[in-house]
Amino acid sequence: MIVPSSNLTMETELPRMLRERESVAPQDRFVFHSSRMRMKHVTPEQLKAMNAQTERAALELADARPDVVATACLVAIMAQGPGHHCVAEDEISAALRSEGASAPVISSAGALLDGIKALGASRVAIVTPYMKPLTRLVVDYIEDAGVEVVDALSLEVPDNLAVARLDPADLLDHWKRLDLSRADALVLSACVQMPSLASVQAVEDAAGLPVLTAATATAYRILTELGLPPVVPGAGSLLRDPSGA
Repeated sequence: MIVPSSNLTMETELPRMLRERESVAPQDRFVFHSSRMRMKHVTPEQLKAMNAQTERAALELADARPDVVATACLVAIMAQGPGHHCVAEDEISAALRSEGASAPVISSAGALLDGIKALGASRVAIVTPYMKPLTRLVVDYIEDAGVEVVDALSLEVPDNLAVARLDPADLLDHWKRLDLSRADALVLSACVQMPSLASVQAVEDAAGLPVLTAATATAYRILTELGLPPVVPGAGSLLRDPSGA
């Protein structure tokens, strides 16, 4: 994974999901290696400066010959304008290939769009930890991809470490502040830094709508790129076993 230097959540939630997956698929094992890009405050300036470090981070991971590479900072990509996840993924792929590594590359931004599509949703509501202007960029990005954002809640936490310290249990109440009357799905955390995994299934059960997050969508894409069934117990509809097992 490529993560912001202040990210504390993705290297926690993603391994937790895949360890939980071992309860239904014990034959599959996963190891994680990360490269970090400096970023402490979620501002347009620091996000742009972080993105400039992408090639260096990708080259470091190329040396480990990974089977898949995920770049995990949704807003850093979405803040660069609609469709930028394709550009970012191509840049990382080129850096990997320059060192003889050929792993597929995914981004949390692209994965969220793919997760929404996989659920068959055309209208979503979202929760973000961002200041309202950055949330607006995320909304615009999602809507440019053909998905209507019917409501958005900004928690307005600019410090990235403070975002990581948010209690996921608070999401059990936050989602109720959204108007879900027209929503097909709920994005409980449109941010890989805001902890949410512990609340995904409970909110889905309470809301009666499919619930996904940037992290669960990234797990979905990682498993899909590895050619493995995208199944994680208790992580919402996106990662539910279609057989019902």
